[in-house]
Amino acid sequence: MNMLSLTSSLILASFTLVASAKASADLDKYGPLRAYAQSPVQSTVLTPILRSASAYDGVKEVYGSFTAASVWADTEDYTLDYYHNQVELGGKWQIADRWLMDLTYRWSFSADNHLDGLTKAFHDATGLEQNGREEVSRNRNYQMMEEYNVAETDFEGETLANAVSAYLGYQLYQQGNHAASVGGTLYYNNVGSGPFEGNTFEQALQLNYSYHNKSHAIYTMAGVTFHSGSDDLVGLPSKEVIFSGAAGYRYALNEQHHLYAEYRYLGGRIDDSSDLSDASHESVLGYRFIMKSSAIEFYATENMFNMDNSTDIAFTLGYRHQFN
Repeated sequence: MNMLSLTSSLILASFTLVASAKASADLDKYGPLRAYAQSPVQSTVLTPILRSASAYDGVKEVYGSFTAASVWADTEDYTLDYYHNQVELGGKWQIADRWLMDLTYRWSFSADNHLDGLTKAFHDATGLEQNGREEVSRNRNYQMMEEYNVAETDFEGETLANAVSAYLGYQLYQQGNHAASVGGTLYYNNVGSGPFEGNTFEQALQLNYSYHNKSHAIYTMAGVTFHSGSDDLVGLPSKEVIFSGAAGYRYALNEQHHLYAEYRYLGGRIDDSSDLSDASHESVLGYRFIMKSSAIEFYATENMFNMDNSTDIAFTLGYRHQFN
């Protein structure tokens, strides 16, 4: 091979690698699903979410989603039987080469979303135990915790959380298919009236790592949340430091259709001996449809391992739009 042929081969190989890397990055430009915790306590406080560690110059994004969830837990310490719903609105943008800003508003409220029937039918179809669901009426709004004098029996339409948060991320490393970043979140929740009236100010730090290679992508996160008050909303004693973690996988069937799976470990928030003090575990299965400059996401969140401190089932429909 003469020098000209060798040079041509090297140039062609370089262009091929660059094109392949760009195609892989384009498939990953939305990162993981925008999926928030759905466990009863963690869904109404600050919980770090799974994020991509990669940076995309000049990208700005606005997003919104609606979540409908059903909670059922019956133990010696408490009974929880209600629906919670979430509306999320926000935007994020790459403000510099290594810096990312993400501003979010999240409203959680109780309203009848008719998931009781679907949940019971699913348990019957799969042979899972109902754990007492069939012994009570459908579509209740019921929270009972005798130790803390909590007895809420009709709170449909009440606000559970009304929060704003600001996340600032800094990219530590990005080389080829690998990326790592660190970020911090400030969170303020203020419920002005009703049975869940109160306010909290919290902070969180998280470390993110992501890997993407053509159709495949892996995302991981380890986080810690700091809660300065001694009590959570509705007077429950809260731990001051809570750890969490998550891992997700994305598979691109093609440029438009992506499948997702995610696992979340959510440290117990309540500082007592009940199941609410233990970690909850959630699995997420989702689908994303990508259009020219936007994406639609649909996913389901299901509890794992401990059925008495996490949400039965939650469904989320989200929309994201990017500006370059």
